[in-house]
Amino acid sequence: MITAKLWFDDLVGLLFPRLCNACGSSLVHSENQICIKCLYDLPFTDYHTHEENRVARQLWGRVPLNAAMAMLYFKKGTKVQKLIHNLKYNNKTEVGLILGNLLGERLKTSSLYQDIDLIVPVPLHLKKFRLRGYNQSTFIAAGIAQKMNVPFDDSILLRSIATESQTRKSRYNRYENMLEVFTVKNQQSVLNKHILIVDDVITTGATLEACASILLNNGAAKISIAALAFAD
Repeated sequence: MITAKLWFDDLVGLLFPRLCNACGSSLVHSENQICIKCLYDLPFTDYHTHEENRVARQLWGRVPLNAAMAMLYFKKGTKVQKLIHNLKYNNKTEVGLILGNLLGERLKTSSLYQDIDLIVPVPLHLKKFRLRGYNQSTFIAAGIAQKMNVPFDDSILLRSIATESQTRKSRYNRYENMLEVFTVKNQQSVLNKHILIVDDVITTGATLEACASILLNNGAAKISIAALAFAD
């Protein structure tokens, strides 16, 4: 019976090959979404072990944070960019869960992230959500929640204004673009809680700064930040 199943899986694999979302090579039976070689080669930052890392320093003086980190270095043309592109635009949501699991495993070992009460992904505006069909940060947050055994909720923080693309804006203009963009649906749900905000890629940090500010203004006790990658 097992032999027949393996034969059937191999046949399906020939007709519909399972490919690594980072390098495009064929996956073996034990691999899921990302091949072992690519997982091993990912450029991990180890920022979860350093309180004064580059992500945290970038946000110093802008909003009070308990901790901030990103798991991977992001550069154009790399496997990290390919993974995040497939997650965001090609419906490869399981990539978000897998990378979220890896991120959650690291946060579990960090003293800075031990008292998280709630995990909240950076939201998409409803228009973009309908166009894409999902929020990639929700799947990252779900993966983290699985490993940390902490609840996550993607309905608390809402993006009430659809902003323009941030890609070509300066840091100051990005921040100006994010003012008054976010709202909290239920203030009671964040009151006196240590909230972990989750995003895919940190660039200037303007989006996360705005999210943190609105949550603190609505009574959150502490805010920490975690992202898959950091683009410097």
